[in-house]
Amino acid sequence: RARPPTCSSYRFCRVQTHGPVDGVHHVRDSVNCEHSGTMAAMLEGLVDKVVQVITNDGRVIVGLLKGFDQTTNVILDECHERVFSGSTGVEQVMLGLYIVRGDNIAVVGEVDEELDAELDLAAIVAEPLKPVVH
Repeated sequence: RARPPTCSSYRFCRVQTHGPVDGVHHVRDSVNCEHSGTMAAMLEGLVDKVVQVITNDGRVIVGLLKGFDQTTNVILDECHERVFSGSTGVEQVMLGLYIVRGDNIAVVGEVDEELDAELDLAAIVAEPLKPVVH
């Protein structure tokens, strides 16, 4: 196993290593430098929990956080996109296993599954989020 770059402190996270084999995506533990950023440090406590990711282009993706890496790329399982509309209710588009690039993530937050289950998404009418402008 290759050694990671030299750094005084390491912690482990889970990262995607390769594509599907017999329809299953394989994940392995990988060493990650602690100095890689605060977002990755915060994500560590959210692994195996349901999270909502808002992307820079305004998409809202909900799924089970399975892993991340030092550049905050995230792997979501059993996920779906919530598509908001100003005229109809929220549409949920199933995505399955999904990887979101870290440079496209604006916000990541834990979802309260009990409260989320009580939402009547078909009755929620809201304009989609606008893209982030730098």
